[in-house]
Amino acid sequence: MANPISSIPNLGPASERQFKDAGIATAEELRALGADAAYARLLESGVRPHFIGYYVLVMGLQGRPWNDCKGAEKAALRVKFDNLKAATPIAPRAKLEAILNEIGVIEKK
Repeated sequence: MANPISSIPNLGPASERQFKDAGIATAEELRALGADAAYARLLESGVRPHFIGYYVLVMGLQGRPWNDCKGAEKAALRVKFDNLKAATPIAPRAKLEAILNEIGVIEKK
């Protein structure tokens, strides 16, 4: 039987919904993908990038409390997060943003 994503430390119902929307339904799938690939899937699905969300995920997959990330480890994760964010196409969060982009109101990158 598959375990819910909320069975991973630090991840609750809101995370579970976001991962489900990104096509990741179980804790086993999330663990198999790993933090970077799973977080990239979140970004691709329209979740806004947020460093705390990323390191909470990393800590949870290691079975550690979210606030256990400090010092050099946190700095190294920030570099990984910034690189991941830069390399991942981020989907518009709302239909309005997509429409504004399509008609040229939002500057295309």
